[in-house]
Amino acid sequence: MPFKDYVYKRPDVKALMPQFEAILTALDSAKDVSKITEVIDQFYALQDTLDTQSTLASIRHSIDTSDAFYDAEQAFFDATLPGLQAYNKRLADALLNSPFKAALKAHYGSLFFDKLSLDARTFDPVIVEDLQTENRLITAYGKLTASAEIAFDGKTLNLSQMAPYMQSKDRAERLAAQNAVSAFFEANESRFDELYDDLVKVRVKMANALGFESFTEMAYARLGRTDYNSADVARYRDQIYEEVTPLVAKLMEKKAVRLGIDDLKYYDLALNFLSGNPTPKGDRAWQVDKARAMYKDMHEETHAFFEMMLDEGLMDLDSQPKKEGGGYCTFLADQKKPFIFANFNGTSHDVDVLTHEAGHAFQMHMSRDLFAPTRFPTLESAEIHSMSMEFLAWPYMESFFKEDTAKYTYTHLAGALSFLPYGVAVDEFQHGIYENPALTPTERKALWRTIEKKYLPYKEYAGNDFYERGGFWFRQGHIFSVPFYYIDYTLAQVVAFQYWHKSQNDYQAALESYVTLCGLGGSESFTSLLKSAGLDNPFETGTVKKIAGPIQAFIDSVDDRSL
Repeated sequence: MPFKDYVYKRPDVKALMPQFEAILTALDSAKDVSKITEVIDQFYALQDTLDTQSTLASIRHSIDTSDAFYDAEQAFFDATLPGLQAYNKRLADALLNSPFKAALKAHYGSLFFDKLSLDARTFDPVIVEDLQTENRLITAYGKLTASAEIAFDGKTLNLSQMAPYMQSKDRAERLAAQNAVSAFFEANESRFDELYDDLVKVRVKMANALGFESFTEMAYARLGRTDYNSADVARYRDQIYEEVTPLVAKLMEKKAVRLGIDDLKYYDLALNFLSGNPTPKGDRAWQVDKARAMYKDMHEETHAFFEMMLDEGLMDLDSQPKKEGGGYCTFLADQKKPFIFANFNGTSHDVDVLTHEAGHAFQMHMSRDLFAPTRFPTLESAEIHSMSMEFLAWPYMESFFKEDTAKYTYTHLAGALSFLPYGVAVDEFQHGIYENPALTPTERKALWRTIEKKYLPYKEYAGNDFYERGGFWFRQGHIFSVPFYYIDYTLAQVVAFQYWHKSQNDYQAALESYVTLCGLGGSESFTSLLKSAGLDNPFETGTVKKIAGPIQAFIDSVDDRSL
C-alpha cells in the first residue's frame, strides 16, 4: 500500500483503555513465562497500533502545519499520549516485580529490564498535565519556525529555502540572507524566549515531582542512557575541545585563504569555495534516481530497502510553504515501514540528508522484526547508522556531483569534523541551563555566547546584535523539542569517522560490518553495540585523537585552493 493511501483514524481512547487493562490483568494472573511473554507481545502490539496512528498524524502535520485537520489531531495526541504512559509504567512495575523476573531477563536480556527501570522512574500520573504542556509547547515551537515567510530575492521563502542564499558566492548576498534569517528570529524573540522559559519550568517541575536531583538526570533517563552519565559526557566534551577545536580553527584559516578574506565573519562560514559550494547536478527526482542506482549497487539489502521506499512513496523531500523545517526519519510500526521527511533546497545538504535519513530508515528496515522494545537503539547509537551511511555513499558521489565530487568529499569530511565543537557546545549549553534553571532569557543568551566563543572562537558576529547577544541557539530545534539529544550526533560522528576510515582501507568489510550493526537494532546498549562491531568507544580517552589523525591527513593531502 502506498503511503498516500494509509488510512488515518483517531484512536478511540475509551476503547483502548479496557484493552490495556485486560492485558495488564492477564499479566498479573499469568502463571508461567510462556504466558507472560504472550501477554507482553499483546501489549506491544496494541502499543504499535496506537503509535502508528500518532506517527501518521505527526508526519502529515509536519508536511503541512497549516492543515487544520492534522493540526487538531496533533493537539489530540499532545494531550492524550501522556496519560496513556501510565500503562507502560504499570507494565514496567509488574515485570520488575515479577516472581519470574530472572527467567524473563534470561529470555529478553538485561537491557530490556534496564529500560523498564528507566520507564518506571520517568513517569507518574502526577506529571500527566505537565507532559501535555511540554508537548503543546514543542508543537508551538515547530509551528513558529514553520511560519517564517522571508521576503528575499523577490520571493517569499521559508527557513530551509534561504540556505542557498547563505552559501552565495556574493558576500553581500550572504550577509543579506543571514540578516534576513536572524531578523525572523529577532522579530519573534520574545515568543521564543517565552516558549523556552515555559519548557524549562515545566521540565524542572516534573523532575522535582519524580524525585530526580535535576532535570538533567531525568532527561538522561528519558533518553534511555544506561551505560554513561553526565560526567562521562563532560570528559568527552573536553576531548573535543582539546583535540578538535584547534583543528577546526586551522580549517577556518584555510577557508579564509581560499575565499581571499582577511576578516572571516559568521556569514562567510557556509561558503567553502570562491567558485561556489558543490551542488547536486539535478533536481529532487534526478537525485532520487541516482540514489536508487547507488543502493542497488551497494548491497542486496540496501537495494531491497530502497526499492520498497520508492514503490510505496515513503519519502517527502520537497521544501514547501508551511512545511516544518529540517529532516527526520520515523517508523510506522503496524506496517513495519520507515518514512523519510526532508526539505531539499538545491544544496549539497540534499544529498547529505537523503543518505543520512536513508541510514536511519535502513536500520529500521533491518530490525523491523525484532521485539518491539529492542527494534531501535538509543539515539546516539541510531545516529551511527545515519552518519556512517553518509560516508559509505562516498564511492557513488560522482554520480551526484560530477565535476564537484572532490569539492564535496573535502567539504563533507571537513564539515563533519567542524560540527563536533558546535555539537558539544549545544550540549554544554543545555547542561548549563538545567543546572541553573532560574536564568533569565538575557542570561541564557549570554551563556550561549560564552560557550560559543569557547568552542567556536572563529565565529565573529560583527554587526549582528541579535547573534552577538547570543540568539543563534533559537535555530537549534533539538534544544526546545528533545532536551539533551544533541551530544548523540557528535558521539555517533566519532564512530562514523571510524567507518569512513575503515571504508578507505576495505570498503566491503566496512559495509558488511555496518549492515550487521543495523540488524542488531537496539538489542544492546551503546557501548555494547560498539564492542560487537569492533568500534572504539568515544568516551575512552584517546579515541577522539586517534580518529582525528587520519582525518587531518586526508584534509592536508588535498590542495583545497585548486578546487
